Amino acid sequence: MNMLLQQQKLAAGCKQRSVAQPSRGCVAAHTGLRSGRVASRQRSVTTAVMTPPAKSESSSPVYTTMSLDGQNLKTAKPRLVVLGSGWGAMSFLKALPTSISSTYELIVVSPRNYFLYTPLLPAVATGTMEERSIVEPVRNFIVGKGEFYEALCKDIDPVAKELVCCFPEDAGLDSACFKMSYDVLVMAVGSVNNTFGIKGVDQYCFYFKSIEDANRLRSRVSECFERAALPATPEEERKKLLTFVVVGGGPTGVEVAAELYDMIEEDLSKLYPNLVKDVSIQVVELMDHVLSTYDRAISLYTAEQFKRAGIKLVLNSRVASVEDGVVRVVNKANESVDIKFGACVWATGIAMNPLVRQLQEKLPGQSHFRSVLTDDCMRVKGSDGSIWALGDAATIDQPKALDYAEQLFEQADTNRDGRLSLEELRVLLNTASKEFSHLEEHARFLDRGGARISHREEHARFLDSQTGVKRFGGLVAKSLSPADAAAAAASNSSQPFAVLLDGNTEISKEQFKDILGKVDKGLRALPATAQVANQQGKYLAAVFAGNRVTGAPELDAALADKIKPFRYFHKGSAAYVGSDKAVFDLPKFGPLTGTGAGFVWKSYETMSQFSFRNQCLVAADWLRTKIFGRDISRV
Repeated sequence: MNMLLQQQKLAAGCKQRSVAQPSRGCVAAHTGLRSGRVASRQRSVTTAVMTPPAKSESSSPVYTTMSLDGQNLKTAKPRLVVLGSGWGAMSFLKALPTSISSTYELIVVSPRNYFLYTPLLPAVATGTMEERSIVEPVRNFIVGKGEFYEALCKDIDPVAKELVCCFPEDAGLDSACFKMSYDVLVMAVGSVNNTFGIKGVDQYCFYFKSIEDANRLRSRVSECFERAALPATPEEERKKLLTFVVVGGGPTGVEVAAELYDMIEEDLSKLYPNLVKDVSIQVVELMDHVLSTYDRAISLYTAEQFKRAGIKLVLNSRVASVEDGVVRVVNKANESVDIKFGACVWATGIAMNPLVRQLQEKLPGQSHFRSVLTDDCMRVKGSDGSIWALGDAATIDQPKALDYAEQLFEQADTNRDGRLSLEELRVLLNTASKEFSHLEEHARFLDRGGARISHREEHARFLDSQTGVKRFGGLVAKSLSPADAAAAAASNSSQPFAVLLDGNTEISKEQFKDILGKVDKGLRALPATAQVANQQGKYLAAVFAGNRVTGAPELDAALADKIKPFRYFHKGSAAYVGSDKAVFDLPKFGPLTGTGAGFVWKSYETMSQFSFRNQCLVAADWLRTKIFGRDISRV
């Protein structure tokens, strides 16, 4: 009891931290938190030891406070806390120089103590790759830089600049919680799976985001084959067990299906020769083609490759519900089909991390459906510049072109006739795309000559197979009368930018405003990919290494003009499609497909590992699989 009283007195003696005035420039929008002076204050780490069971629901943990010496932020090292150990966080930590410890008190908090190289997760699920080959211990990257705590952040107080963190409950040990103050917070907590409210997904589907997900699927495939091989298994039950459904036709879904096919074709067909005829792999996709974000030629190649491999594509269809061993699929004609399965992989959609949602509710100006809004320097809006975010947890707030429609039109209308010609529109889009990045893809199309593209390129890249209209990024190009063009635009609401590109076509100011309105409706954040998070992590590392960021607006005001906005450079997209073949969608070079692309893909994924150790392990796993096959043991 005396000890508890002493702890409470000590906790009461800790001073409250203050938050300072917002700055200008990149942080002009960071308002809404309490202001004050940053002075000498006492920072703290508060720990809570959770006593085992036998507690009522109303009981609360007993916190033990450990105070640090009071320090003035002008002279002391700011405490930089990083949440997460995914692509964004690890790219950030790896790019930081070892000397960063002389500038910041760096602390990394994550519920898992390793980084997972997610692009090779489908290979782990089928035994092509071993799990230890694609994970890297977090502590390897922070040696000499800072500290690491394996804990889950459960709450952020942006006013007091304080975190509540707990040791992961699924670790099998007694939980332990602590409170920790920060000066600057970098959020890289990622996202969670999105079920879209579909009944049964949580209970009966396999997610595909973690190493545990991959291991569960690997074990499930083995279970299905062993169960189907029993002599007492009826034919109908055997076909059900050997049907594998993948929901989502994006890169992850395609690669899971491709790896499953390779495993069955190269290994299981030899071990279960009597079962191969009953195996079925089906990919359910809402769009009319898989890999919809890639070049259309790549989508067609992948579909043809899957057709030869016997992988069935269930296109233009959505999942209505999932039951035990049955997924109900509804097509665009509203016809439903029940697909019985042995395993169903949910590889579509991401949703907001619960921690991000909590933070959104505490900050002004936050309304995005999936992540926190940041400025173009990756600072969270409404946080007074003390919180930064990247990866799936962040979305850069982009200005809308429609708000500047009058100004843009007047600048583009050089002959002052109240209308824009094709050439004026081309110049406008090229100029405006420097400020409104979502106009860039339309500008690129016009720079290529609009309707003056080659016949081969038209069919491979721009031609819509259903309407015969050339499209790129939502822009429609076809020689139509004004009336026909207006009707086409009205009937095709999915195209945000519909404009005539015939030789003498002109548009009025009202038509221009309507165009920009449709473009803005299709305004989207950067894709939720490892490539984006990786670049953002390196960008932030350069920012923090080259500047002393304190999280106090009056001290950071001078940084507003020094920090350049983040600019994403798309290096291309890739996906493995089975049988040692891959596809690449490369800017300027176009699509690359086939066995050669497969060799390049394996080489790239090998060399992209964060350490030389893992590069060797991945290369050895490719070789082991080719020589000895996959290990299908269920251990």
